[in-house]
Amino acid sequence: MKIEFFSAKKYDKLFFDEANKLHSFDITYHETHLGPHIVDIIKDAEAVCVFVNDKLSRAVIEVLAKKGVKIIALRCAGFNNIDLDAAKEFNISVCRVPSYSPEAVAEHAAAMLMTINRKTHKAYNRVREQNFSLDGLLGYNLFEKTVGVIGTGKIGKAFINIMLGFGCKILAFDLYPDSTLKEKGVDYVSLEKLLQESNIISLHCPLTKENHYLINKETINLMQTGVTIINTSRGGLINTLDIIEALKTQKIAALCIDVYEQEETLFFKDLSLEIIDDDKIQRLLSFPNVLLTAHQAFFTKEALKEIAEVTLNSITRLDKNDMPNDANVRLV
Repeated sequence: MKIEFFSAKKYDKLFFDEANKLHSFDITYHETHLGPHIVDIIKDAEAVCVFVNDKLSRAVIEVLAKKGVKIIALRCAGFNNIDLDAAKEFNISVCRVPSYSPEAVAEHAAAMLMTINRKTHKAYNRVREQNFSLDGLLGYNLFEKTVGVIGTGKIGKAFINIMLGFGCKILAFDLYPDSTLKEKGVDYVSLEKLLQESNIISLHCPLTKENHYLINKETINLMQTGVTIINTSRGGLINTLDIIEALKTQKIAALCIDVYEQEETLFFKDLSLEIIDDDKIQRLLSFPNVLLTAHQAFFTKEALKEIAEVTLNSITRLDKNDMPNDANVRLV
């Protein structure tokens, strides 16, 4: 089988080539993202493999179907970037990797929280310049702070376990509460109560039509003044303009984001010599209390190995009409 890969980086090739030794697929890698601008390049491929910033609109999926593509393999957990109804209409199977080292993302969220709180990134730069002053580096204890976690799937659960280790009180919101977390003392509450009572709020839910801009002017107004917000899930969960206003008024004391609603034009690229005309990202970067990483949370050896193995196994099973289940989920 021929597979066309999009948004492929050097590390994708490294891990997928290794995993492909068990499958012997004919893989062609493209660094560009998949969208209307490039879809016509596909030829004689039965499957495409895409990542978070590839755009699989109905128009793109229709072209894929005409070209004989039978499988769309998402090498990520989220599927907000694909028109699933169109895939079903054109009889294209879709698989994803719903769980790839959830600890990788959870640990990155915790690392961002620790960094923005204790300002270790600023301390590192100071000391390298022989500035050993502690002025401006004051943080706070995480012990006994109230942490609100929105979404308690595998990643949210892993993050909660880390925060419990710090001695935090956990408030959680999820449509499907986890009984094992309840046994550990996690308190499932309404979203409103979580927003009102949390010192720290971490987002670990998928992006859907219903929760787009979950964090907006109205929900921010419910929060305590001085709250810290962490988002390692999807950029569209946060209204960037509203978050900027809250940072300006200091309603939000700190913001940690590994995702951004317009990241497809920025992330996974070296733009250090270019002019970025995105005023919102430039404004965010101007705040000393904003920590931004470029969709790095998933980026561990363990996660990349699992992504490659699960993705290729799913394609193999779909090709044999052996419907993936559990970790290898067939969406349509």
